[in-house]
Amino acid sequence: MPRTERETLSEPGRRSHIPRVSLDPDTFGAFAEGAARFMGTGKFIVYMTVFVIIWISLNVIGIYGYKWDPYPFILLNLFFSTQASYAAPLILLATNRQEVRDKLSLDEDRRLAAQSRADMDFLAREISAIRMNLGELATRDFVRGELRIELRELAERLEANGRRDG
Repeated sequence: MPRTERETLSEPGRRSHIPRVSLDPDTFGAFAEGAARFMGTGKFIVYMTVFVIIWISLNVIGIYGYKWDPYPFILLNLFFSTQASYAAPLILLATNRQEVRDKLSLDEDRRLAAQSRADMDFLAREISAIRMNLGELATRDFVRGELRIELRELAERLEANGRRDG
C-alpha cells in the first residue's frame, strides 16, 4: 500500500476505524453554559420534580396493568445517573469558561488600573510643576498689594514735598 503525505517512516500508517468528530469549542461551550445555567434554575427543579412524580405515579398505579419501572425504580435511577454523568462535565466546562472570562476581565482591569495610575502620576507631576512655576509668577493679589504699597509711598512723598514747598 503506498504511503500518503501524512505518513512518515517514523509513523506507520494506521487507519482508525473511529470517525473523528469535530466540534466548535465556542459553540459547544455556549451550549454547556446554557445547560449549566438552566440546571441552576428553579424551573429545572420544578420540571424534574414533576417528571419524577409522574414517573413514580405511573409506575405505582400502572397503565393498563403495565408497570415498566416497578419499585425501586431502577430505570429512573439509571436516567438520573446518566443525567448526572453529563451534567457534571457540562457544569465544569461552563465554570472553566467563566474562569477564563474572569481572568481576561481581571487582566483588563489591571491594565486599566496601571494606565490610570500612570495618568495620575503624570498629572501629579504636571500639577507640581505648575505650582512651582506659579510661585515665580506674580498673582493679581500680589500686584495689587505692591501697587498699594507704591501708591502709599508716593502719597507720602507728595505730602512730604508739599510740606517742604509750603
